[in-house]
Amino acid sequence: MSLVKSQQASSTENLSAIYCFKVQLPDKNKGGSKFFFYAFADMQAHMRLIRPWLPPLFACLMALAEVAGQTPAAAATIRSRPGEERYVEAVAQPGESVPELLARFGLDGYTCNATEFFRINGLKEDYRLKPKTTYRLPIKIVNYDGKTVRSTLGIDSWQVASSIAEFNKQALNKGLRDRSFIDDRELWVPWHALNCRDEQLSAAAASMAPAALSEPLKAEAAAASGKRIFPIFGPEYQHVPLLSQRLRGQVFYIISGHGGPDSGAEGKHNGHTLCEDEYAYDVALRLTRLLIGHGATAYMIVRDNNDGIRNTPILPCDKDEVVWGNLPIPYDQKERLLQRTNLVNQLAEVHQKAGAKKQTLVEIHVDSRQQKQEIDVFFYYRPGCKESKALADNMQRIMQLKYSRYRVHKSYQGTVSPRGLLTLKETQRPIAVYIELGNIRNSWDQRRLVKPRNRQLLAEWLFEAF
Repeated sequence: MSLVKSQQASSTENLSAIYCFKVQLPDKNKGGSKFFFYAFADMQAHMRLIRPWLPPLFACLMALAEVAGQTPAAAATIRSRPGEERYVEAVAQPGESVPELLARFGLDGYTCNATEFFRINGLKEDYRLKPKTTYRLPIKIVNYDGKTVRSTLGIDSWQVASSIAEFNKQALNKGLRDRSFIDDRELWVPWHALNCRDEQLSAAAASMAPAALSEPLKAEAAAASGKRIFPIFGPEYQHVPLLSQRLRGQVFYIISGHGGPDSGAEGKHNGHTLCEDEYAYDVALRLTRLLIGHGATAYMIVRDNNDGIRNTPILPCDKDEVVWGNLPIPYDQKERLLQRTNLVNQLAEVHQKAGAKKQTLVEIHVDSRQQKQEIDVFFYYRPGCKESKALADNMQRIMQLKYSRYRVHKSYQGTVSPRGLLTLKETQRPIAVYIELGNIRNSWDQRRLVKPRNRQLLAEWLFEAF
């Protein structure tokens, strides 16, 4: 410990001295030293004598400035004014981004933590950080009552309390805090633990799922964190900003028809072959991206890992699609359908246990009829399910509204009807709707498919129904 004494000659006997203490303690993480400093004034003066204090106080501050830049970047600090909520704070390291800073403190995996980070720091959504700048983290400091985490926070959930206790334990093990919350009576409460439970659906489901589903679920949860990168949408569209939380807590299963060994219906357009599975897949991708952008948890059940959203009229036919979890698609039609329905049922079960508010299945196809027959977008729903019918009716209503605005020369004739399709019958938990986008063999209906802008509009209009 070193002592810096600053004195000023004064005519008054009421002011004796101001001292600055600079205390050097070992830093177990850096192998160096941490510096803490305190100012102490031995004052007997009355308030009216404040003027003589200023020069020695200035000298004291200058002495302290020598060590102001020596706080390790990795260290967490706690600063607050009386009456303010207290947050853990950290200094950004050179080249560190918001996701990397949050990951350093175990806050990755939850979009809500990034959203709260921007709010409490008064920042716009920009993932760049200024080096050596102190930022508040979405970790509140709560006075531990010395009993339990549940009694301290006034919560009933043992699972939530355990996760918070484990979070504090990991912070101690990583050297992010010097003492346990039991010893220093300061409980760190990560924002996601109490405020974003709905965003943890994939993570919570992963912990409850069978081994075959656990790793893909963890990957889905990780994709929603930090920069929100979803490679399935392709390089141009893989970043999906969080535009709202309107669908928070809802889970969607999006199935594009056919895929893999079965390309589905085919049509001819200007010498090119149009395959049903490619166009259904592109619209399904666009719809899924919209859902994720508004806070939903959404799964593309049929997937093509190298296509992404495409803005070309002709989408080449291929057979490399798989189902979620990178499982190959069987050749037999019934096996293919059962593979998808079994997968949806398994995911729906674990998400229900994880607390999903609402679950919905949407299957998208392109019909094949006589070449001259024009058909509008039409819908099937699960027989006997009021919620499924209500969703299909709402989709039809929006289509009718949009057609009246964009296709004034021709009325909309799309229908809604029940149908006992295997996908609709065998998936009992989610609300289920089956959509046909048009007749792939009809030249007029093909315009709805080959124009990328039309495919985007179809996805946007379907999205509005939610």
